[in-house]
Amino acid sequence: MTTVTETSSPILVQQSAGAMPRHHVLIFAGLLALSLAAPFFLYPIFLMKVLCFALFACAFNLLLGFGGLLSFGHAAYFGAASYISAHAAKVWGLSPELAILSGTAAATILGAAIGSLAIRRQGIYFAMVTLAFAQMVYFFSLQAPFTGGEDGIQNVPRGNLFGLFSLRSDFTLYFVVLAISFAGLLVIYRIIHSPFGQVLKAIRENEPRAVSLGYRVNRYKLAVFVLSAALAGLAGATKAIVFQLASLTDVHWSMSGEVVLMTLIGGMGTVFGPIVGAAIIVTMQNYLATFGAWVTVIQGVIFVIAVLLFREGVVGVIGKWIRKPL
Repeated sequence: MTTVTETSSPILVQQSAGAMPRHHVLIFAGLLALSLAAPFFLYPIFLMKVLCFALFACAFNLLLGFGGLLSFGHAAYFGAASYISAHAAKVWGLSPELAILSGTAAATILGAAIGSLAIRRQGIYFAMVTLAFAQMVYFFSLQAPFTGGEDGIQNVPRGNLFGLFSLRSDFTLYFVVLAISFAGLLVIYRIIHSPFGQVLKAIRENEPRAVSLGYRVNRYKLAVFVLSAALAGLAGATKAIVFQLASLTDVHWSMSGEVVLMTLIGGMGTVFGPIVGAAIIVTMQNYLATFGAWVTVIQGVIFVIAVLLFREGVVGVIGKWIRKPL
């Protein structure tokens, strides 16, 4: 009996270590319950925008918060997927799920191409390389005939999901977007808490030591770069179907700045921080729209205050107070 107990204990420890913490389970359950009830009280289009940008911010946080790589060009994957998804739905006549997958695939390929070159540099040089490639994507989107130039791709049909469910209703589409965003968040959570995620954290904290331990650092960097680009593309492709529009705004450098802002305000390196950051920024843009250009000034002031008072972000500070990682 003693031998069996000693043998089984490490297995139980491993299982419990790999299980999702109870407070994370409660947060996921609370988010899901809140999201299911939200369209009955708030405008579905606004909620879908929050969900798309929450997924975008979580994808960026995977690269920055856990991979330690600051990209100033994530709008390239978000916007490229938006254009491909819109073009696939409008011109190719693909169903919405295939259009979204097409956009995501395009972002993945673009991320692999850019990432394979960008990871050869570090620090500010890495950031500048990603920004340069993003600007190339922007000018391509401006000049390419299929993107519609400054007009973008408009009146994108939402179609029927799997040929069965019409997505013309905002209410119906909301639950599809919720499923996509929640699935994306769960994928990111799994990546973070996998052995792969632990290696990423080790590289972020001390890259030379990770190299000395025998890890092929560049392969891990490229992998997380591509994963982040793919998930950002999923958010952009979904947004194109929601708003029935793909425009230059999606690939503009300011979009890359917005996702950085969302991540930092919510809490870089936290699981739920980017969701809160995205909700704050999108809510400000929506309800402060009457102030016109002053919205960016107000955002700047709030960002400065957040950096001074909440250095770990809103969720990071809350996690510090309750002494539990969020």
